[in-house]
Amino acid sequence: MNLEKLDLKSHALTDERKEELLRLFPEIRTEGGKIDLERLKLVLGETVDIGKERYGMNWPGKADCFKTIQSPSMGTLRPCPEESVNFETTDNMIIEGDNLEVLKLLQKSFIGKIKLICTDPPYNTGNDFIYPDNYTESLQTYLEYTGQVDSQGKKFGTNTEADGRFHSKWLNMMYPRLYLLRNLLKDDGVILLNIDDNEVDNLKKMCSEIFGEENFLAQLIWNLRSGSQAGHFTGSHQYLLCYAREKASLSYFEDKSGGEIKHGALKKISSANPASEINFPKGIDFEGDEAEFRGELGNSERQYISGKMIFRNGKLAEPVTIKAGWAMKNQILSWLEGKETFDSKGQRVSRFYFNRQGILWYEKERGTIHPKTVLPDEVGNTKTGSDELESLLNERILDFPKPSSLIRFFIELITRPKDIVLDIFAGSGTAAHAVLDQNRKDGGNRKFILVQLPEPTGREDYPTIADICKERVRRVINNLNKEDEGKLPFGGDKKPDRGFRVFKLDESSFKTWNANIPKGDVDALNRQLELHIDHIREGRTTEDILYEILLKSGFPLTTPVEKLTIEGKSVFSAVGGAFFICLERKLTLELIRAMAKKKPERVVFLDEGFAGNDQLKANAVQIFKTNGITSFKTV
Repeated sequence: MNLEKLDLKSHALTDERKEELLRLFPEIRTEGGKIDLERLKLVLGETVDIGKERYGMNWPGKADCFKTIQSPSMGTLRPCPEESVNFETTDNMIIEGDNLEVLKLLQKSFIGKIKLICTDPPYNTGNDFIYPDNYTESLQTYLEYTGQVDSQGKKFGTNTEADGRFHSKWLNMMYPRLYLLRNLLKDDGVILLNIDDNEVDNLKKMCSEIFGEENFLAQLIWNLRSGSQAGHFTGSHQYLLCYAREKASLSYFEDKSGGEIKHGALKKISSANPASEINFPKGIDFEGDEAEFRGELGNSERQYISGKMIFRNGKLAEPVTIKAGWAMKNQILSWLEGKETFDSKGQRVSRFYFNRQGILWYEKERGTIHPKTVLPDEVGNTKTGSDELESLLNERILDFPKPSSLIRFFIELITRPKDIVLDIFAGSGTAAHAVLDQNRKDGGNRKFILVQLPEPTGREDYPTIADICKERVRRVINNLNKEDEGKLPFGGDKKPDRGFRVFKLDESSFKTWNANIPKGDVDALNRQLELHIDHIREGRTTEDILYEILLKSGFPLTTPVEKLTIEGKSVFSAVGGAFFICLERKLTLELIRAMAKKKPERVVFLDEGFAGNDQLKANAVQIFKTNGITSFKTV
């Protein structure tokens, strides 16, 4: 086993692409492990277009976009438990920082895991987006913008129409982000991008290039019901561009209002007996191989399904009882209406609800009815969004935020109960609001990841947009908890995940070696050597270092971590004991032997822990190798 250094850079996308090409076409490998383009052309034959003129999208700066994408991030995401809600137990995240850098840092741990990306990028109206002047130093410009390092000159600014490259700058801002977002989507994942007329044409062409024209799903129209004068017309709508990661892997969406109504011969709720029961007999006709449904009903009193509703081979397998007070009949009606059950393949099959006479009806689908490209009025509008945020924060703070009902419409349409929803232009946190509401509605356990730049507001109470986002989500959580106080958790004893972990973008906790020192500059070399006597930045906590190691090792920042005491030293255990992280500054042979006996798959130590003791380090390599531990690294 060779002792390796932990790679502190973000995921190298070019290496991944190269490995995939070499796997598919091993004959194109050169002696140095590189790719011979001429051989690749021969392998692909006539499928390679070598003409100078071809259909496509181009603009000034596009080549630099690929340099930006390929440039790894040396940043980290520092935990902020004091700004979080239920930090230790939640799987939700709100990340404060430049979303380009954040996306690079999330590549290892979330590649292929996101089901729905719903985001509201800047519309490029002339003053509505902040961009780094120097894309090649994105982390540095972000740190300068947020005042974390000193520098001179303009770092971030708005894009004005007076600029000669008005559209190009917007495209240069969006292209790398969309490219990295595609990597995070599941095969059946979907991205929704809210946009208006200013850049809708450019955004669609850009998405068709990145996601593939064949994966275009729809250009949806969102009716604002009011609008501003735009030339000769009043602009009263916006668009949502919808693309799939792999359209062939995506199930068709079902219109909730469709279907043929049939009903079973079930007992009515008797007004003479408020505590009467509704019994589901065996044998109700039901589509699907196997499904299970259980949980609490209603909003203010306890009505519940006694046991489970289990369906096998199209039939209700066992009798089940709903208990409900007569006065709660209509609340049960509103709760059950639109509730879905799923077959063993995760497909929606039927819905159950009460009519006003207390008879349970079930809806048997008559086939797939697709939702329309003009969104229904029920999704809300900009006034709905403004009123919603004002009611939460007790004042009107932001202009025209999206209503949570708009995002919830797509969450219900596209996601399943355990999926992850991502928004990289989070604004006031509408996406998190929608996820929390939908989870309450159907008992799901969806997770959200929000990313928001700490754009200044000029206010004392909410200094940045990111602060507004965090406070909104806190208040949504508080309101939901108050509404559910004293009730049984939906679906059993497990409490819903109502919390979020806050992380903030910063430079790495480890001082990295500067390889660009001019040859012969002895003074600069000496300064580098002095910095690396203690290579951990001043002010960094154990938690900062722990989470950076998790992140750079490819684990989600929500990975459960247990703190162990082994031979009097602290060791962090993650992934059920498969990954050990020891941040002790003074390691011992006894500690190493005790850790090896627990047989983790991977181990990381601080290099400082060996304190120049090469013999201890050599012994550690042999001990871990003997115990079958495949990865031993230092940082």
